[in-house]
Amino acid sequence: MATKPGLYANIHAKEARIKAGSGEKMRKPGAKGAPTAQAFKESAKTATMKKGGGVSLAIGRGEKLPVSQGAGLTAKGRAKYNAATGSHLKAPQPEGGARKKSFCARMSGMPGPMKDEKGEPTRKAASLKRWKCGS
Repeated sequence: MATKPGLYANIHAKEARIKAGSGEKMRKPGAKGAPTAQAFKESAKTATMKKGGGVSLAIGRGEKLPVSQGAGLTAKGRAKYNAATGSHLKAPQPEGGARKKSFCARMSGMPGPMKDEKGEPTRKAASLKRWKCGS
């Protein structure tokens, strides 16, 4: 069974028809038949990221920690990522719990070195240490 196109696909299709000279007009927010704010929120939950895209997180803006401090996201970074993607990232659980076991199992199996070419720990190594994986 084929899935229906989503809200944004419909909006882009209508914009293309208008540009091609269909004579249609976009409805104003709040007008009958126009998408509601709730419709946009629901659509954002299933939206896909563009290739090569993603949420831009920076150490300087306080959204993630440097390797020297454990290399994870801060509360601000998790909030930004969750708002942009509709995810529900939670804070680290280094003291134990089901999420610690799951994180350690997944992250330990990730490809990539534990040290960079200068012999410094990578973000992967720092996050495993911060979550106390292996202890």
